[in-house]
Amino acid sequence: MPVMATSRGLRVFSVWVLLIAAEVVHGVARTVWLAPAVGDFRARQLAVVTGSLLVLAIVTMTIQWINVAGTRTLVSVGLVWVVLTITFEVSLGRALLGYSWARLASDYNLLEGGFLPVGLTVMAMSPSIATRLRRWWQPPHHGVV
Repeated sequence: MPVMATSRGLRVFSVWVLLIAAEVVHGVARTVWLAPAVGDFRARQLAVVTGSLLVLAIVTMTIQWINVAGTRTLVSVGLVWVVLTITFEVSLGRALLGYSWARLASDYNLLEGGFLPVGLTVMAMSPSIATRLRRWWQPPHHGVV
């Protein structure tokens, strides 16, 4: 059954809203504090690393609540988040912030130093990574003697 067609779909979407809210705050902090120190483009590059860590932290804390399992489903959840994120970023960038297509594309061009594809790859893989991290951190379950 498709991820978004179940009650879990609302949980998947809710976690994405949390991810985007955190990324918006992260972006404001980058613009206010980091960009003046290192320049806008370098700040956007650095923010991909910190943003990826932020995504992994949030997904690791919420993956059990989403209640999804299986490689295909975990990858599907990550891909849904990537599509929603790209749609959000392009819509926000064009409509609200007035960015040109060239400005938006600069974040996606690896050959010119745009690292956003790396961050989106982390986001796509974050449900699988978080599931593995949760298993690694959880103590083994022992039966009662």
